[in-house]
Amino acid sequence: MTRYPTIALVSAASLTLTGCLETEEPAGPPRPPELALFGDGYPNAGDPCLRSGESAFTADYLDDAADLVACPPGTDPGLFAYTTGGREVARLGGWILFSIPRR
Repeated sequence: MTRYPTIALVSAASLTLTGCLETEEPAGPPRPPELALFGDGYPNAGDPCLRSGESAFTADYLDDAADLVACPPGTDPGLFAYTTGGREVARLGGWILFSIPRR
């Protein structure tokens, strides 16, 4: 009978460790790895658009005088371009890439 409490303890410890190791998937649409997304929102933290880094897909759109920003599906491209001064340069998997001049 002492065997069962030990098994229960080991199982409880396994569940606790497993819970600590799991990470939550980010909310929202899947992020294409080709966009090399980073940051915590653009233009402000918490905003749905993200900066895009260098990859084979983005290389032609990078500019040292502009930020490359990707916005998720459902973004109004006209409104985003108007409010940021950016221009749409590409689309991938529903995400829209904008080049936004640094001011």
